[in-house]
Formats: sequence, C-alpha cells, structure tokens
Amino acid sequence: MSTAVSFPLGASTTLAELARDPHPRLALLRTHEPVSWLPELNGWLVTRRDLALDVMRDSVTFTVDDPRFTTAQVVGPSMLSLDGGEHARHREPFAAPFRPRTVHEGFAGFIERETDRLVTALEPAGTAELRRSFAGPLAVAVVTEALGLVGATTDTVLSWYDAIVRSVSDLTAGLEAGPAGPAAYERLRSAVEATVADRHASSLLVSAAGQLELSEVASNAAVLMFGGIETTEAMITNALLHLLQNPGQLALVQADSGLLDGAVEESLRLEPGAAVVDRYATRDTVLGSAAIRRGDLVSVSLTGANRDPAVFTDPDRFDVRRAEARLQLAFAHGPHHCLAAHLARLETRIALQHLLRRLPGLRLDPERPATPYGLVFRKPDAVHVLWDVRA
Repeated sequence: MSTAVSFPLGASTTLAELARDPHPRLALLRTHEPVSWLPELNGWLVTRRDLALDVMRDSVTFTVDDPRFTTAQVVGPSMLSLDGGEHARHREPFAAPFRPRTVHEGFAGFIERETDRLVTALEPAGTAELRRSFAGPLAVAVVTEALGLVGATTDTVLSWYDAIVRSVSDLTAGLEAGPAGPAAYERLRSAVEATVADRHASSLLVSAAGQLELSEVASNAAVLMFGGIETTEAMITNALLHLLQNPGQLALVQADSGLLDGAVEESLRLEPGAAVVDRYATRDTVLGSAAIRRGDLVSVSLTGANRDPAVFTDPDRFDVRRAEARLQLAFAHGPHHCLAAHLARLETRIALQHLLRRLPGLRLDPERPATPYGLVFRKPDAVHVLWDVRA
C-alpha cells in the first residue's frame, strides 16, 4: 500500500502551511497520523509527545550522524551532528560553564548590563522594532561574551553567524551553498586558534582546547554561536509577543514577577524557536503504527509535541500559571538536550524584566501586526511596539 493511501493527511500537508500556520495541521496529524509520511518532506513527521520522546531518547535507532545533516556540511562534525561516544567527547568540554549555578554566577551581571544599555538607548523614542534593536543584539552580545573570542566584536560574530546560517539554509532547501558561509567559518576558526594561542585568554574555548583538536573546538564554537543567537533571539521575541498579545496574562506577570518564569516556559511550549529536530533511522523499526525503513528521515515536531492535549490541558491557550509548562520540549530531549538552556532562560527572563519595568504601557503597534513564521526556526520577522514616554 502506498504511503499516500496509508497517510492521506501527510500526503496533503505542505511545507508552506507548516511554515505559515502549522498548529491546525499538526493537531490533525497528532490525532490521526501521529507518525506520518510527508512527501514534501521526503520523510516522517512525529507530532505526538510520547513518540517524540521515544525518537529523541534513542540515539542508537534515530541518529543525527548522517551525511545529509546540513550544519555538519558547513562547519564539520560537532556535538550537534555526532552520537554515542564521539558526541559525549565533543560535548563534555563545553558542559561545565552552562550548569545552572555557574550560568547565573558567570553571566547574570553581563546580561543585566547589556540589557540595561540596550533599553536605555531605546527608552526616549516611545517606539521600536524589538527583534532587531533588542532581542538580536542581546543574543549576539551574550554569545560573544560566552565564547570569549580574542579580537572579535559583536558585529564580527553577527556577520559570521549570518553567513553560516545562510549556507545551512541553502543546503536544507536543496540549493548549492555559496562561498560566504565556508569563508565565514574559516574566519571563525582562525579566531578560535588565536584565542587558544593567547597566553592571557581565559575562556570556554581555551579550556575545551585541552580536550579537543582545534578544528573540533572551532566546529563546536560555530554550533554554540548558531544556537545561542538564532534560538535565543526567537525565545525573547516570541515570549514578548505572547505576553503583549495576552493583556490578561501580562497583567498577572506585572502583578507578580514570580510568574515570569512560567510565562517563559509557556511561550517555549506554544512556539518553540526551533520547531523541529531531525534524525535518521539506523535500522528498520516501528514507531507508533509506522514501519520506518533504515535511512529514512524522521523529523520530530517539537511544536506538535508541545501542544499534545494528552499532556497539556487546553493546549492552544497561553497560561503563565500552567502547572505542566515545564514538560515542554523546546530544548529537545535526550543526549541532544540544549546545552545552554539555562543561559537562554536567564537571558530571556532578564530581558523581559527590563522591558516591562522600563517601558511603561508597553504594547504592540496595532498598525504593524506580528506573526511567527518559519518551517525550522520560528519567530516573527518584526515586533513593532509602542510605550509611554515619561515627561
């Protein structure tokens, strides 16, 4: 029996729909075809939370270590594209600075200062587009600080990031990547080598160089840069959008700052910045009712799993007091759970605190609506806001 007959909903699902407004289609798939074959994806899409966990936990059956993994084609093997012992070897040298207490001690002061600087620059205007003037610059600044690259400014890091992301996106879309991405990666690699060679440098990269080859330090630095900018910018932007679109929930947070963590988790649940994670089947296997063949792409919809009504009551509602919000899977799960999740949470919490405290009457610009968009990475293109300027 053909997959179109076995999976009619998957056969009629378009990638354009999943990029534009995925939630109604994901709900249908989750109910009727929780593991479905999508011809446009040329792979399986998993939308139910329990099955998503099965895939992400089992790196022996569902691996990232495949030649089709596009990030590795640009920056080489890294913790993102390896499994088993090699994954652990690449990841472990970077783990210590991202543990909860170390993150707070090492980064809270810097994030506070950088957030204050950005908000101070915005404050007098009474209007701004906060993705590019606030969330993006903050994410870049924190990544630059975390990597500790000698001689690299935030503008330099952002230019490398833009070029590498463009190459990865082109490859993902089946296009030939231009030379800018590999060239940017070579400049990043040179900066890593200079940092490690600097006797006065003290950074994450220097400590990692004691356990990894320089090329491996560079590839993992690129992955940390990518994750720290792309997904954290999305996390701040989406959380801000959710709060401003739900005035009642915003009022609860303003009355009780202790609810801010809940607001961040709930935003991650409703609209994770990274919507899907890809794996490749290492053997023939069965997932749910689907017979998966060795080599098949198995794409886990974190967005779909995060609105599973078996786990989340009234799953389409934004509720800052939701008891089960921490069960969201926005940071993935299993061996590839996001290394810097605690840093991203801290960054987003501090960012929202400053915006809500310093910009009175903060609200969306009704003339310029904002909507998340994207197949793999989801965030609004722009969030235009207004606030009341103090006399």
